[in-house]
Amino acid sequence: MNDLYGDRMGALRQRFAEQLDSRIDGIETAMLQLEDDDFDDLAKAHRDAHHLSGVGATLGFVGTGTIARKIEQILLAAVKAGRALTDDEVPCLRAGIALLRSTADVEMRSAR
Repeated sequence: MNDLYGDRMGALRQRFAEQLDSRIDGIETAMLQLEDDDFDDLAKAHRDAHHLSGVGATLGFVGTGTIARKIEQILLAAVKAGRALTDDEVPCLRAGIALLRSTADVEMRSAR
């Protein structure tokens, strides 16, 4: 039974790792394409960050999950308020996305 569990967890980790770059790209793209009156991209970026935060940490991508959580919190503030990102939030998100990408790369390499 432990082998079955390990195999399933390994498969989940592999699928998560395969989708990681595209989810980070999605957050970054949504942030760059935001319009003042269109919050669909912002909400999608929040959902992607939320997914990376929760699932990443659960599957052993702890650093990825921690950084994604910080990004998620910034995006959630804007989503809940129904507003665009502030001038202070944009550089924080850019830096967070760069750190998320580099941390994810390190964790993916060590997971192989």
